[in-house]
Amino acid sequence: MTTGTQRRLAAIVSADVVGYSRLMGADEAGTLAMMQRHRAELWNPTIEAFGGRVVGTAGDSILVEYASAVAAVESVIAVQRGMADRNADLPEDRRMLLRIGVNIGEVIVADDDIFGDGVNVAARLQEVAAPGGLAVSGNIHEQIAGKLAESFADDGAQEFKNIARPVQVWRWSPSTVDAPAAQAVKAPPALPDKPSIAVLPLENMSGDPEQEYFSDGVTEDIITELSRFAEFHVIARNSTAVYKGGPADPTDVARDLGVHYVLEGSIRRAGQRVRVTAQLIDGATGNHLWAERYDREIEDIFDLQDDITRSIAGALGAKMRDISWAQAIRKKPSDIDAYDLTLQAWSHLHRFTTAENLEARRLATQAKVLAPDSAEAFVLLAWTHVLAARQLWVDDVAGGFGTAHALAREAVKLDNRSYAAHQVLGFAEVYEGLHDRGLDSLRKSIDLNPNFATGHVNLGEALTLSGRAEEGLAEIETAIRLSPHHPAFYETARGRAQFALGRYQAAERSLVDVLKSFADTLTPRMLLAATLTAVDRPEEARAEIDKLIDVRPGFTLRDVPRSMPYKEPEDLDLLLDALRKAGMPE
Repeated sequence: MTTGTQRRLAAIVSADVVGYSRLMGADEAGTLAMMQRHRAELWNPTIEAFGGRVVGTAGDSILVEYASAVAAVESVIAVQRGMADRNADLPEDRRMLLRIGVNIGEVIVADDDIFGDGVNVAARLQEVAAPGGLAVSGNIHEQIAGKLAESFADDGAQEFKNIARPVQVWRWSPSTVDAPAAQAVKAPPALPDKPSIAVLPLENMSGDPEQEYFSDGVTEDIITELSRFAEFHVIARNSTAVYKGGPADPTDVARDLGVHYVLEGSIRRAGQRVRVTAQLIDGATGNHLWAERYDREIEDIFDLQDDITRSIAGALGAKMRDISWAQAIRKKPSDIDAYDLTLQAWSHLHRFTTAENLEARRLATQAKVLAPDSAEAFVLLAWTHVLAARQLWVDDVAGGFGTAHALAREAVKLDNRSYAAHQVLGFAEVYEGLHDRGLDSLRKSIDLNPNFATGHVNLGEALTLSGRAEEGLAEIETAIRLSPHHPAFYETARGRAQFALGRYQAAERSLVDVLKSFADTLTPRMLLAATLTAVDRPEEARAEIDKLIDVRPGFTLRDVPRSMPYKEPEDLDLLLDALRKAGMPE
């Protein structure tokens, strides 16, 4: 066993099974047994015969190292021809096909594993190889030229995600007669830089062909509603409709259409009830990332369709955004571009601390330098100033909201169709005391994307601050339906509206939930103290004021209007009276 690390030149083979998830779903035990037979009877003996060393296996994939490019290619061609023979007598839906990539390059050897760009390129080649065939790099083709009696088709130089330089790709398949014929095999499209998704036709499980219109309609509407999220790349319906009516492996769909994620699901109608299930799947691994079930009574069928569509689109949009943030954080500095910087900035912004807010501002500023025409970078910068001013992390609160307002207006100028730009503009306007203008901007944001849950929350908060708490609470509840696993600040907005409406028990539950995760935030602590005063629990209210003063020394009643810009004086007075009784200093 090798200890430590070393570098060496190696030929690397990366292989996986096409449609493995579909095969497992159809017959898990049979598929595992079949793979074990293939490994024991064909793959491992062939690898050993050509001097290969297996360095990694994970589920349906295998990584092999060879000292010779010729041996590597001869080995995998022998495996693919052997698999063709083994599959010949099987039904098409039970055939196990391999997709193989071969590259030569320097690898880092650590214990029994190998790493490096050489391995990464082999993996990317495997992803574009045809089922039952292989794709090799230009370096491999140069090494085997004139040494093997095999035809390879030149597929040109291709760019792969996170690979610095284009890779020359050559293809081989068992059915290749000549190079021109092989050349007709097209590589799948490259993955977009932003999160991308294909929505498969929802399966009608009702047993009633007349219900096809409903499943087709919901599918089409989900695609339309997801398309409102400008930060996502959504495949058009005519490209996914071809998968209707037959088994479709999500990993194959993702590869064929060039997307990160696939949404699949079903619709079942029984009597006066409809059940819709939806699952978000990672196109690279086949792993389930999110799943939800929607049960509804049939009343107005078109209202039902809208309700389900918006629920799925809203929840899915939030989940995809969370996944994208997490992936951006894990990227190497050399791979970071303006888009990744904005994703990272959003992640830091939502941690709601002074330090994290400053880090979000730094990343957003870098993104603006790299992409000065990006409305997204201006939106992010505006939000960092809104949050700092709202939480009183700066002395000049009015100046903070003024800066946010100017940045938001610039974002709208860059992209008047950006729902995010209109949203932060409206929020800044409300906190500057321009309530009516702010409500108009926030409604414009909702018009542009009615499925963006945070937009409904911010509109709800603005309505509450404008003296219309009942309407505000309705918007916030809409947001929570769109995003059941919502961020904690949704509950702050909900608690504010509930307090204004005198629903103190509900307000307490909402605000306590927020403070479990964000104990140092100003607004929920203040509102909780006022709520406890309203239900005649003065000792507990005083304890909340003490906690607030511990994290915000010097905070007094005079500071409240700066962070709570109520339009109606009586709403502000209600809060101030409660906080005064709780013991907040004048």
